[in-house]
Amino acid sequence: MTLLILTYNEVEGMRVIMPQIDPAWHDELIIMDGGSTDGTLEYARAQGYAIHVQQQPGLGAAYLEGLARATGDIVILFSPDGNSDPARIPDLIEKMRQGYDLAIVSRYLDWAKSTDDDLVTGFGNWLFTKLYNVLFRQKVTDLLVIYRAFRRDLVQELGVDHTAISWTTQMMCKAAKQRKRIGEIPGDEPPRIGGVRKMNPLRNGWAELSMLLREFVRR
Repeated sequence: MTLLILTYNEVEGMRVIMPQIDPAWHDELIIMDGGSTDGTLEYARAQGYAIHVQQQPGLGAAYLEGLARATGDIVILFSPDGNSDPARIPDLIEKMRQGYDLAIVSRYLDWAKSTDDDLVTGFGNWLFTKLYNVLFRQKVTDLLVIYRAFRRDLVQELGVDHTAISWTTQMMCKAAKQRKRIGEIPGDEPPRIGGVRKMNPLRNGWAELSMLLREFVRR
C-alpha cells in the first residue's frame, strides 16, 4: 500500500500528524511537494520521508507525478494539514480489501462530521454531491473529499488525466460511468492545523461544476 501525500507549506500540520501514522499501515510513503518555503521539505527529509518537488503545476499534476512513482497495489490520498484523521487508514484499507475499486472517507456518512466546513463550503459539498448522484446515478455522501483509497491501476484504466483541482472529481465521474465499485467509510474532518486554506470556494466551485458537466456530456 502506498500513502501519497501532497504538501505545500504544511510543516505545522506535519509535525503533529505524521507521527500518528503507523509505519505498519503502509509499504511506502511518497510526498509530493508544491514548492514549500516554510520548512516542509527540510522536516520531511529529516524524518527520512521520500519527498519530491512536483515538476508541473496543478493539483492533478501532483497526483499524477506521485502515482508514477507509486508501487503499492492500493494508493491512499492523505492530507497532512490536520483535515485527514490518520486513525481511519486501517479501516480504509479494510474497505478496499472487500473488493472495492475506490473508497472514500466521507465527512457526512453516519456519525462523521466536518469541523472545517463553513456555510459556503458545507453547502457546496452538499450541492455538488447531490448533482453527482443525480447525473451519474450514485449514492455517495461526499464527492469532494480528498481522503480516499483506490487501486493503483485504476487511474490509467479510467483515463484520469486532469491536471488541475478537480482531478478527484474526474476520477469519481469516470468510475461511475464505467460501473466501478465505489465504497465509503465514515470519518471526521478535524480542524486544519496551521497554515492557511488554499481553496477558493468560487474558483474551485466553478471547476467542480465544469468537470461534472463535461464528464456527463461525454457519456
